Amino acid sequence: NVMGVAKAALEATVRYMANDLGQDGIRVNAISPGPMKTLAGAAIGGARKTFRHTETNSPMRKNATLEAIGGTAVYLASDYGACTTGEIITVDAGFHVLGMPQPENL
Repeated sequence: NVMGVAKAALEATVRYMANDLGQDGIRVNAISPGPMKTLAGAAIGGARKTFRHTETNSPMRKNATLEAIGGTAVYLASDYGACTTGEIITVDAGFHVLGMPQPENL
């Protein structure tokens, strides 16, 4: 699966560009969304099972939404994100911190 390699390259590029462009006042960040219930996402094989799994096992007990991703982008584009650069912000209701079933869901 080349997706992991592509994501790693993107994350490294964000960090290098943030370092190189920061002196010019340019901020470079990325948003890494979790599974989202969208038409495009639903077309992926096993998507419904993935959505149920992340909703059941994420600390916030839900999936990422387009609104949550958009809100993160608004933060990064606003003055509130003025000192944020070189970051990959994961928006997945906390699933990335655990990545395994909660004991009560086993």
